Amino acid sequence: MKKKIALRSFVAVEISSEKIIKLISKFQSEININAKPIDPHKLHFTLQFLGETTQENVDRAIKSLNSIKFAGFMVNLKGLGVFPNLKFPKVLWIGTDKIGASLLKELAKKVENALIPIGFSVDKSFKPHITVFRIKNKIENFGEELNKFESVDFGNQEITGFKLKQSVLSSKGSVYSDLLEVKAKI
Repeated sequence: MKKKIALRSFVAVEISSEKIIKLISKFQSEININAKPIDPHKLHFTLQFLGETTQENVDRAIKSLNSIKFAGFMVNLKGLGVFPNLKFPKVLWIGTDKIGASLLKELAKKVENALIPIGFSVDKSFKPHITVFRIKNKIENFGEELNKFESVDFGNQEITGFKLKQSVLSSKGSVYSDLLEVKAKI
């Protein structure tokens, strides 16, 4: 019997603006925290995490995602936050303006609705954010350090599509590859 290979995958909107990537990279080098920065060329909004699944399920997801229709839109990247909270942060993220957040939520809902019939579900509501640091150790005076950057505006990103991406974990971090790109159609 042939072994089914599990693929770790997710649906994402990539940050493609070199200007934004440079500003985020500059921010990552200037903020004084003991945390692992995310490679600026891997920055994205995760619309839905599919987890480990079979090639057959990925093929079904590709077919469903290809049917999604949406118009392109702009998102302003600004504001910082943490998950789960300031006392014990594990992730430092960059947020968006209200209109951009609303449009990203609409797109995430379309993705969710396309994937539910084939067995994929979400375990928590979508919160538009780009992870820029993963934090392993407790950080003292973290709120003070964040306050220094609270008014930073990272710029506008035009959202013209989303991708189904595969993530392969390695000792050097995740390696991403594209399985599908869906462009704005309206």
